[in-house]
Amino acid sequence: MGFPATRLRRLRQSPALRRMLQEVRLSPADLIQPFFVCHGENVRRSVSSMPGVHQLSVDQLVKEAGETFRLGVPAVILFGIPAEKDPLGKEAYAPQGVVQRAVRALKESFPELFVFTDLCFCEYTDHGHCGVVKNGNVDNDATLELLARTAVVQAESGADGVAPSGMMDGAVGAIRRALDQAGFSSRLIMAYAAKFASAFYGPFREAAGSTPQFGDRRAYQMDPPNAREALREAALDIEEGADIVMVKPALAYLDVIRQVKDRFHVPVAAYNVSGEFSMVAAAAANGWLDGPAVAREILLSIKRAGADVILTYHAKDIAQRLQSLDR
Repeated sequence: MGFPATRLRRLRQSPALRRMLQEVRLSPADLIQPFFVCHGENVRRSVSSMPGVHQLSVDQLVKEAGETFRLGVPAVILFGIPAEKDPLGKEAYAPQGVVQRAVRALKESFPELFVFTDLCFCEYTDHGHCGVVKNGNVDNDATLELLARTAVVQAESGADGVAPSGMMDGAVGAIRRALDQAGFSSRLIMAYAAKFASAFYGPFREAAGSTPQFGDRRAYQMDPPNAREALREAALDIEEGADIVMVKPALAYLDVIRQVKDRFHVPVAAYNVSGEFSMVAAAAANGWLDGPAVAREILLSIKRAGADVILTYHAKDIAQRLQSLDR
């Protein structure tokens, strides 16, 4: 039945009615806040390409994570800034490494906060690649041994979940076996199943100090045109034991998020990455956009595409905005 009997504007005539009929809802509970943690005390070092984002020492991290948690954001993911870098990224799996120290401090202060640890070596290696380099190439299978070792150390520190992000073949299976054998069968794996070789990662590489010192990561990250390959990657990670599969970045790959969601019956995460964040932050700083409104619209689009959880640097600010909208 068409106009004039059907008038869709009747469904939009008041804020209460629009809220009641909203098809997709965004909640702080949908979000994971990333943090960059570094050595020292009372350190709050600004990331120039990510306005409002900082490298934080453990004491400052506990403060920031606590404020975010109290706003209803249930989880964080930690990226470490090591004291020293070396070819094997040894601080990644050192019991007193910065991420392990941070996890222990967070779990002591906020036992109910779900703490994910990023599981990769690009922040820790002096060459900036995501694994063991031999003859100028990343050795996939040698890297698996270190990933498994790191996962166990992170679990021993109290991490609730690990998030392998290096796109090594067989990584999820190696990590799952190592965690199970070490008595951590309850620890969750959120796999970066479809991580594309994206131009949107630039600000993150400044924040984490992880720019490759030679070459690039295209031999192990996915080629941006490929969606069918993303489904193969997700299927393999699920078969190996992934509990959650992630698509990264989010905005340029909303179609991939939807295909993964439709194909597989597991939770789907999406990473609203640094470049996506920085575009909004820069435009807002220039007065060109209403930053919080645009961020909320972007996160709604990611949720509408099928993401169950969203990793985003907007998490704390959006949680505050959603709280004010609910009043």
